[in-house]
Amino acid sequence: MAQAVRALWPGGLALTWRLGGRPALGLPAQSRAGLTGAAGGPGPAATTRKGGPRLLGAAALALGGALGLYHTARWHLRAQNLRADRSAAQLSVSSRLQLTLYQYKTCPFCSKVRAFLDFHALPYQVVEVNPVRRAEIRFSSYRKVPILLAQEGDSLQQLNDSSVIISALKTYLVSGQPLEDIITYYPPMKAVNDQGKEVTEFCNKYWLMLDEKEAQRMYGGKEARTEEMTWRQWADDWLVHLISPNVYRTPTEALASFDYIVKEGNFGTVEGAMAKYVGAAAMYLISKRLKSRHHLQDDVREDLYEAANKWVAAVGKDRPFMGGQKPNLADLAVYGVLRVMEGLEAFDDLMRHTHIQPWYLRVEKAIAEAPE
Repeated sequence: MAQAVRALWPGGLALTWRLGGRPALGLPAQSRAGLTGAAGGPGPAATTRKGGPRLLGAAALALGGALGLYHTARWHLRAQNLRADRSAAQLSVSSRLQLTLYQYKTCPFCSKVRAFLDFHALPYQVVEVNPVRRAEIRFSSYRKVPILLAQEGDSLQQLNDSSVIISALKTYLVSGQPLEDIITYYPPMKAVNDQGKEVTEFCNKYWLMLDEKEAQRMYGGKEARTEEMTWRQWADDWLVHLISPNVYRTPTEALASFDYIVKEGNFGTVEGAMAKYVGAAAMYLISKRLKSRHHLQDDVREDLYEAANKWVAAVGKDRPFMGGQKPNLADLAVYGVLRVMEGLEAFDDLMRHTHIQPWYLRVEKAIAEAPE
């Protein structure tokens, strides 16, 4: 049971002014000032004395208003066209790709993939895997989650490993290469980990397979690309390993965590009861070994706080996301990992004792506002 459950955790000119909800684009400042002057301008006698200039001023005002209306309408239509083009592109991808995600809902690696799919508005079906029997992935020789099945026409591709899934799909969205070709760029290989256990690793999994023009359009420079890759790997190699020791830190927290896991997961009645109590006890003990293995502090919260503040410092104060004005793959990865703790004491402590909450809420909003 302990082995099965461990995998669960490894942001008229009144019409012109209001159109589109913004000030009239292209309306000269002089025209706006002229509008204010006309409203409180000179009386009838002055109008009689300045008939010619008054008419010219009115004509200029009307012309300025018409230009403002024209530019506002053009901006409004352009914005609609951009949204339509983006929706059409997403519809095209959606019609070509049918995605099925095999997951444990509380697994941070699975949460990473969902954050990516949701932000990019890619529709997908979810199959919640029973962590004990894992019958839902019996078709696969690769026995970990997440697994993504991608149907493109007559071609059915299986993508394994969260970072490979994200890199392959992002490459597909940017380059338009066939998915069956893209996945060959991420070959699996066998390796032996620090515990002497044979594991499957994937080459190039943080690298997007783009040509020079595509990479320049997406990143703007090599530094941004390297930064994204570095922090994606940090999320996998370090941040993920802080989750279990923190959510199972005390017997009370371990029990609360497994209560959440059982409610969200695919357990039978008996399995759920056993997982909640036996699993909580087992993972409380295992978390102590994890703390030693990863050389964590006596109070593992401090490691979590340091990691969160290190991430916030890397994002900096001059940009809302590491990706600039929108989340990049590193933003989505870090968000996805941390999201699995929502509702638990560790998450509340993280929001209260670090500087990460404003960034976290911006990513949450960006994903929620993704076009459907």
